[in-house]
Formats: sequence, structure tokens, C-alpha cells
Amino acid sequence: MATVHLRIGDLVWGKLGRYPPWPGKIVSPPKDLKKPRGKKCHFVKFFGTEDHAWIKVEQLKPYHAHKEEMIKINKGKRFQQAVDAVEDFLKKAKGKEQNSDGKGDLKGKKTPSKPLKILEEDDDDLSALKDPSEKDLTDSDPEPSTLERLGAGPGSGFKWESSPVKDDPHFHHFLLSQSEKPASSMEPISKRLKIIEEDTGSTSIQAADSTAINGSITPTDKRIGFLGLGLMGSGIVSNLLKMGHVVTVWNRTAEKCDLFIQEGARLGRTPAEVASICDITFSCVSDPKAARDLVLGPSGVLQGIRPGKCYIEMSTVDPETITELSQVITSRGGRFLEAPVAGSQQLSNDGMLVILAAGDRTVYEDCSSCFQAMGKTSFFLGEAGNAARMMLILNMVQGSFMATVAEGLTLAQATGQSQQTFLDILCQGQMASTFVDQKCQNILQGNFKPDYYLKHIQKDLRLAISMGDMANHPTPMAAAANEVYKRAKALDQSDNDISAVYRAYIH
Repeated sequence: MATVHLRIGDLVWGKLGRYPPWPGKIVSPPKDLKKPRGKKCHFVKFFGTEDHAWIKVEQLKPYHAHKEEMIKINKGKRFQQAVDAVEDFLKKAKGKEQNSDGKGDLKGKKTPSKPLKILEEDDDDLSALKDPSEKDLTDSDPEPSTLERLGAGPGSGFKWESSPVKDDPHFHHFLLSQSEKPASSMEPISKRLKIIEEDTGSTSIQAADSTAINGSITPTDKRIGFLGLGLMGSGIVSNLLKMGHVVTVWNRTAEKCDLFIQEGARLGRTPAEVASICDITFSCVSDPKAARDLVLGPSGVLQGIRPGKCYIEMSTVDPETITELSQVITSRGGRFLEAPVAGSQQLSNDGMLVILAAGDRTVYEDCSSCFQAMGKTSFFLGEAGNAARMMLILNMVQGSFMATVAEGLTLAQATGQSQQTFLDILCQGQMASTFVDQKCQNILQGNFKPDYYLKHIQKDLRLAISMGDMANHPTPMAAAANEVYKRAKALDQSDNDISAVYRAYIH
């Protein structure tokens, strides 16, 4: 293998795990970022993303020497955008050099090149990372320029190390997880993957920053299926694709699949087909009936289940439905996990959902990269049914709270008080939250575009009340809130946001 000498300022192709090689620049790491022990590596800032990573020397190639080769084997839209960002960077650098060459005594002179430097743990040469689109070459960048050196750099005969990254089941590697203390300027790096075992046996995974594209998550090599592209499912699938997962999609309304096919997803003709060709199949639909029909109906999931196939139910349903689905899936040799999500359409789009999982623990671990792609945190709650119970309790509280806030807004108006002032005071007190602020502002603006359907929160309240009845536990607050949502539904607010419960008080 040819020896490749790289140093700070060099443009490179960096490879991590199963990700394709990606263009980046070797930069100085932030001061609070420890260099991993073991093989020599460089700290790389990737173009076209906000990602940074320690990359082993043997997984780096000079940019120019391998540009044509990489462009031939990578055709993705995001990849092309990253290459375009490199070219813009080079144009700016070249323009800067030409301006410098025309100035006084500097014309015709070359600055001696600095010696080769491999970053070590005791390096003092640490500077803040800079976006390639802003300031191009720092004072610590070597001369002659990256343009001059890499144009004549070595490269032929260089091969990638093909062995995959050896991670624990939750993909805790060096990328985005080395910062000892939080730093606002380095937020994507300081967010770490954590696994917390509690006395109850539940587990929480706090994922790395889900907005990072290249390397922050090592996608599973298992084939992923996804059924249901509604408000929540659409954002989930988009993030799975962004993080490099191979996804096959199906939706009852087939047109909803088109956008994801353009983004690289594959199309499944039926739920049975998706389950049969994929290793792990997720579903996210509206209610218990839809969840049952998807599995048990004609061309349903059950027909595609074979020994070892995994099925993950993400819909918010009652524990009895989960128990039934678990039994029929496992009776065919399949593996079952429930994983309803707490959040909204916006949080789904942002990859910041909270996942509540229960059932087969090994499936939960197999889905680690998927959960990291779609959420900020996931919890394993034990046997199947527990996640459904917890999800219904959470949504019961959320629905009741939203109805109470709407009641407060309308009472303020009825008694001659300013609704905006009520909101301002509320948002300065102990109940202040993004949820309260956004929902109330939308109410005052008359904006009820759905972020979480009103009909779904009413369904969750109904299921929570039924669950309370079965446990012989009173739920009077939820029952009262449920009646308000039922009135809102009667006023044709079902397909509006949950904040449209406000309208039940003004009609």
C-alpha cells in the first residue's frame, strides 16, 4: 500500500464503516475533543453536512487523486452537493492565492512547507472548526497550497480497509461522541449516545445528533420495510433514508410513496411483499383497526412473515391489540417489537421523536440505527404491551393539558382579559414550554394545520379511559377532556391539529 502523507488543510475522501467515501477537509479538532487511542487518525470536517469525525489514516485518500473514481461510484444527490461544495471551496482558495501572488514582495515567492503533522493527544495546535463555505484557509494551514500539493499527490494502488467498524449494539463509536463537556459551538459533537439501565429493567438510548448525515449513525445492513406514510411515518422514512438505510415503502394511497422513491426508497406492492423481502418491517398507522387490518387482512403482513423476520408496530394502539399482533407474528416464527413514538410531525421531520419500545429485546437492539435516525431517545420497557400503556398515559396527559390551555384562553377572552397577555404570562412561569407557546400562538393566529391530528388524540384519550376502566382506576380528567374533543370532532375539526380543540369552546 502506497504511503500517503496527509496534514491539516488537506482535502480528502474519508470513509467510515459502511458509508460511502465522502469529501472532507482535515482540520484541527476543538480543544475539548479527545483523540481516540490506537491507530493514527485525522479529524475531518465533511463537506455538505455539519459532520466531523476522527477518521483512521488508512480510511483516507487525497481528494484530487481519487475524485474521478469517487464520482463514478457515487451518484446520490447529497453526494453531488458535497462535491459541489468542495469545488466552490477550491475556487475561493484559488482566487485568494491569485490575489496574494499579486501583492508586493510576495510575488513569485513561496512559503516553506510545514513538516508533516499527525494529530496526537497532546497537540496544542487546536483551533475552532470553520465551515468550508466561510473562511477558507486558516493560519495553521500548510503551504504550498492544497491545490498545488494534492494535484500531484500519490494515489494509485491505494485500497480502502474493508473491515466494518466494530461497534457495540448501539453503535457507540468515535464520531460525534468525544466531547468531554458541552459546548454550544460544537453541539453536534457534544451530543453522545448513552445507554442507561434502570432498576426497573427499562433501557433508554439517547442518540447522537440525528441531523448529521455522514457517519453519525452507522446504518444497519438489514433491509428495512416501512408501512404507512402519514404525518409521522413520512418524517421517519425520510430520516431513515438520509442516514443511509435501505428502505422499501408501502402506503394505502400509493401516490404518497412517489416522493420517497425519488429519494432512493424502493416500492412494495403489498404489505405482505414488503414483509417478505425485508428483514425488519415497521408500520405506523392511525388506530387499532388499521393496525390489525395491515397484519391480518388480504395481502397482509402475516402472509410475508417467515422465521426470523422482524415486525415493529409503531402505531399508538391499545395493549390488547399489541398482544394479539405479537402472538400472530411469533406464531409464524417472526420476532415482534412495539415502538410507538411520542412527538409530532415537526419532531418526526427533525428526527427528534421519543421511541417507547417493548417486546423482543434483540429486535430492539437490531433496530438501534433506525431508532437513532428517527429519534433523540428510545426506551425499552420490557414485555409487549408496556409501551402501548405508557404511550396512552402520555397522550392522555397531553390531550387533557391541551384542552385545559384552550379552556384558559377562552375564559380569558370571556372575562375581558388579553389572550396574548395570558400567553405571555404563561410562558414566563413554571408551565413554560415550546409546546405551550407554539400551540397557543397557532390558536391566536387561527392556524390549525395538523402537527398531530385532533382525531388521533381523541382516540388516545378514549383508549386511555378504557385502560383505566380495566385497571379499575378512575380517569375523570381524561373523561372530561375526551368530551371536549368529541365536541370538536362534531364541529368538523377531526383533521385539524389538536389545538383546534379551542373551537369547541367558542361555538
